[in-house]
Amino acid sequence: MKILLMEDDPVLGSIIEDYLLQYYDTQRAFDSAEAQTLIDEASYDLFIFDINVPGKSGIALLEEIRSFNNTTPAIIITAYEDTKHLQKSFKAGAHDYIKKPFELEELRLRIEKSKILFHIEQEESIELNETLTYYPKKRVVSDGTTEQSLKPKEMEILEYFLSHPHRLISQEELMQNIWEFDQMPSDATLRSYIRKLREIIGADKISTQRGAGYRYE
Repeated sequence: MKILLMEDDPVLGSIIEDYLLQYYDTQRAFDSAEAQTLIDEASYDLFIFDINVPGKSGIALLEEIRSFNNTTPAIIITAYEDTKHLQKSFKAGAHDYIKKPFELEELRLRIEKSKILFHIEQEESIELNETLTYYPKKRVVSDGTTEQSLKPKEMEILEYFLSHPHRLISQEELMQNIWEFDQMPSDATLRSYIRKLREIIGADKISTQRGAGYRYE
């Protein structure tokens, strides 16, 4: 999901941008002119515009974008308490808004709601058990509230297991299919990766048959 964030506040903008970059492809503009340049150069799945920025306001920029038949969903950030600005935001073409101050997690929830509402890039996911889900693109395992990142080799081992469930897989098979010949790890290194995976997805998911290999259930 590609997001354009327009926020001129140096501190708040950096905090929001750093947070969003953990989950989405995010670009930031400091004012309406910069935002317009980015929009002319690339397409986005979602706009997040603050109202008060140098140049055109977030509302005025959105109105202009809509006049060119750009239907990209837009969330407006506002510090205003009155409904007048909210009405203007919706009239300009926003579909949602969030009032300052706000929790970053609330913003993410609104983004996720937008993804569902506008059918934006439904991310591939694989259920590992009743509580854990693996997201290949983000390379994380989530229980719905927290996410654990996988190292590249941990991800490759997990995906090899997922492709060969319930089958005994030897250490040699894992190594030959995941590592280059001149980069083969030691048995201890492989066991370390398996141990870490068990910590993340549950010890019961990967069983060991001593002297023979591993089985993913």
